Amino acid sequence: QVQLLESGGGLVQPGESLRLSCAASGFTFEHFAMYWYRQTPGKERELIATITEPTPRGEFKYYADSVEGRFTASRNNANNTVYLQMNSLKPEDTAVYYCNTLVDLVNYWGQGTQVTVSS
Repeated sequence: QVQLLESGGGLVQPGESLRLSCAASGFTFEHFAMYWYRQTPGKERELIATITEPTPRGEFKYYADSVEGRFTASRNNANNTVYLQMNSLKPEDTAVYYCNTLVDLVNYWGQGTQVTVSS
């Protein structure tokens, strides 16, 4: 049974940093790309970061323009965890953050973790 569990959210001031974690289980983690999304009330869930599975040429990462240069995705395949390092946070980064993966054509989501950026 695929499970994703996010942690690391909280309340921070503008300019500060947070690192989110997503612990995965129930599938062969190193074989699958992982995704980070975020959602604010009344808006669609937004894909903000992608990190591929390891390939002979390494991992590939992609970011939304809104977070490029400030957020960094990484993964530890030994402990089945994906991370999102968020620096220089802005009030507009306030959202619920979700990790996601697609296994056997089924989309799996964690329960989300709230990030609030406010002075």
